[in-house]
Amino acid sequence: MYAVTRRLLSLPALLLQSSVSKEAELLVLRHQNAVLRRQVPRVRYEPADRLWLAALSHLIPRRQWRKIFPTTPATLLAWHRKLVAKKWDYSRRRRPGRPPTAAAVKALILRMAAENPRWGHRRIHGELPRLGHKIAASTVWNILNQAGTDPAPRRTGPTWKQFLTAQAEHIVAVDFLHVDTVNLKRLYALIMLEHGSRRARLLGVTANPTGPWAAQAARNFLMDTDTTKLKFLIRDRGGQFTDAFDTVFADAGLRVIKSPPQAPKANAHCERIIGTLRRELLDRVLILNEQHLRRTLTRYLEHYNTVRPHRGIGQLCPSQAETGPSIPIDLAGHHVHRRAILGGLIHEYQIAG
Repeated sequence: MYAVTRRLLSLPALLLQSSVSKEAELLVLRHQNAVLRRQVPRVRYEPADRLWLAALSHLIPRRQWRKIFPTTPATLLAWHRKLVAKKWDYSRRRRPGRPPTAAAVKALILRMAAENPRWGHRRIHGELPRLGHKIAASTVWNILNQAGTDPAPRRTGPTWKQFLTAQAEHIVAVDFLHVDTVNLKRLYALIMLEHGSRRARLLGVTANPTGPWAAQAARNFLMDTDTTKLKFLIRDRGGQFTDAFDTVFADAGLRVIKSPPQAPKANAHCERIIGTLRRELLDRVLILNEQHLRRTLTRYLEHYNTVRPHRGIGQLCPSQAETGPSIPIDLAGHHVHRRAILGGLIHEYQIAG
C-alpha cells in the first residue's frame, strides 16, 4: 500500500509543479503549518496520518522537510521502522501448546478427588471421557498437585463418619430398656435399631429377660424380616445375650459384634433412641403393666418410624428415607390438620386430603 500510494502521487505532482495557483496554495499551507507549530506544542497522529505523511515525504527533497512537515525526519524514519516491525511481529498470533483447561473441568476433578479418597489421577481421568471431557492424564495430575491433593491413591482414608455412613445400611443394634411401673415393678423392652434408615423395632416386652427369651425374640424378628442386606449386629455384654442369641443371628449370616465393657458410646445409636424414648415418652406417662408398656411403645415407634424427623437422615422420617422426601406444596392453599396420639402426648401434622 505504501509503494502504490507513492507511485500514484508522483505523476500529478510532476504535472502540477509549475502551476502558479499551486505555488500560492503551498505558501498558504506552509504559513498555516508555522502558526500551528507555535500554538500546539505536540501534535498526535493516527496511524493513517503517519502513513500519508510518510508517503508524501518521498516526493519532497529532504532539505525541505523541516519547512513542510510538522515532524522531523527522525520521526518519519521511526514511523517506518515501527511499520516494518509490526509487519513481522508474531507475538499476537496464537501461541503454540495446549489450550487452558476449563474451570468447570478443574472443579469436577477436585470434586471427584474429594468424594473418592482412593481414586488416583488415572482413575479420575478415566471418568472424564465418559462425561464428555477429553484431557490428558498429566493434566489431571497437575490439577490435583497444584490444589495440594496427592494425585496418587495414597491419600488419607475415609473418616469415621464416611466409613460408618457407608456401612450403616448393613448394621443393626439391640439393647434393653427398663421401665418401672406404677407399682414399682420393673419391666424390660428389647429395642432394635437399623443404622441406615434409623427405623426402630420392638422385639419384645418382659418382666424376666432371660437368655432363652432373648433368643426367641431374635427368632421372631428374623422370621418377619428380610435380612439379606444385614451383615453386622452390635450388642453390649449383658447377661441376657447368650451364645444361643448370637447363634440365631450367626445362622442368618450376621456377624455379632460385642461392645467393650462399660462403653455405651460403642453402641451410640441404640443408646440415643433409648434416651429419646425416655425424654419424649416414658418420663411423661405412667406405665400400668406389661400390656400397657407394649401398646405404648408400639404406638410411639409407629410415630417414630413414619412421622418423626431425624437429623441423621436429613430431617426425614425413616419411611421417607427409604421412599424419598415429599413433593413441596404451597401451604397457603391447603389446610394442615393436627392429630393427637397417646392421649395428646404427641401431635402429628398432615395436609388435609
